[in-house]
Amino acid sequence: MKRGLYSVLIAVVVVLVGFGVYAWHPSIAPITPPAKDQFSSDMIAKGKVLAAAGYCSTCHTAPGGKPFAGNYEMHSDFGTIYSSNITPDQATGIGNWSEEAFIRAMRTGVSRDGSHLLPAFPFEHFNKMSDDDIKAVYAYIMSSVAPVQQTKKENGIPFPLNIRFLQAGWKMLFADTSDFKPNSDKSAEWNRGAYLAEGIAHCGACHTPRNALGGEKRDQMYSGAAIDGWIAPSLTASSTSPLKWREQDFFEYLSTGNSPFHGSAGGPMAPVVHDGLAALSKDDIKAIATYFADKAGNVSEDPAQSPALTKAVAAQKLPDLRTHQGARLYAASCQSCHYSKQKLVKGRPLLALGSAVHLQDPTNLINVILDGFRANQGIKGVVMPAFRDALSDEDITALAAYLRQAAGEQPWPNLKQRVGEIRRQPRFEQ
Repeated sequence: MKRGLYSVLIAVVVVLVGFGVYAWHPSIAPITPPAKDQFSSDMIAKGKVLAAAGYCSTCHTAPGGKPFAGNYEMHSDFGTIYSSNITPDQATGIGNWSEEAFIRAMRTGVSRDGSHLLPAFPFEHFNKMSDDDIKAVYAYIMSSVAPVQQTKKENGIPFPLNIRFLQAGWKMLFADTSDFKPNSDKSAEWNRGAYLAEGIAHCGACHTPRNALGGEKRDQMYSGAAIDGWIAPSLTASSTSPLKWREQDFFEYLSTGNSPFHGSAGGPMAPVVHDGLAALSKDDIKAIATYFADKAGNVSEDPAQSPALTKAVAAQKLPDLRTHQGARLYAASCQSCHYSKQKLVKGRPLLALGSAVHLQDPTNLINVILDGFRANQGIKGVVMPAFRDALSDEDITALAAYLRQAAGEQPWPNLKQRVGEIRRQPRFEQ
């Protein structure tokens, strides 16, 4: 028994020592901030585009705060996380980070001082970028972002999940550290789209479901997930949209924030389109559209000829308003803008076609009813009023139930409870 106990203890010690070796990373010496003329104008311009496409400012800028100065609040299943200051401030930002330290953080999620970054930072995706692209982002931040002295707020992650050393265990179990590998069976355009979507744009970080410990379920890549109090819908053939997504639908949505056959970009997706992907060239957006159209099954049918469109147009006929509260609310609050004849009009979404009405979760529809669309969401300049203060939970429940029924879907369970929960949740503020 003693020999067996000693063997177990030795094995435990060996495992702990091995894990310690795996988890430890040395500190990289601080540097004097590089001079702006150290970087070429072409490199800086390229880095500016990539930083936008990676939503660096979106995630590293608090509402009303200085760009890239951090403290943007993110709510996770494990507690509240605040983004870090990535301005070139030497005291509180990354001003004393070398290019080597920046590349290591982007590829492995390890800070300059050797501590592990929380996986809210999508280093798994950034690792698929080329060295040249990562260096370009570094050049842009160091040369063109104004330094801001602002200390990062403490995260609200409970013990022991807040122990950075243990993040190495999470990486060992769940992190995808593979480089981007082009698919020789696909076109150059498809591969460019895959490189952007899987790398800098990190689409899977929001649209791929996660396991109980926050690891992406790669066998369900892009099949939809909850994020920031919204539902990022499936981008694959499993999409519940009545009209399947074509390449031109993806392109129009990612270019303008709206697809007439599917809906508008709201919540966390709005800045992705208008502050992020808008910096990319049309060729790059088309490449991303080509990539996702393939994931969605390469649909080519004309939606204008689809029975689903005919059904959605017919669903606009209202029942007896004297006896149907939901239809009455729709007629009074929604129909004047959401009415289309046989031909859809961009900016006047037909709600029976909208992805939000067909999801198995009512979250997106309730969010939109509560907070509407600002001028910088969806189609730029087109506004939908918020009904948070105008409609009660009972009203929103009746309205959402009517829209769900008119779309030909089964009722959402516990809808009134979900309306109350979503009304009280932290609001998406970007």
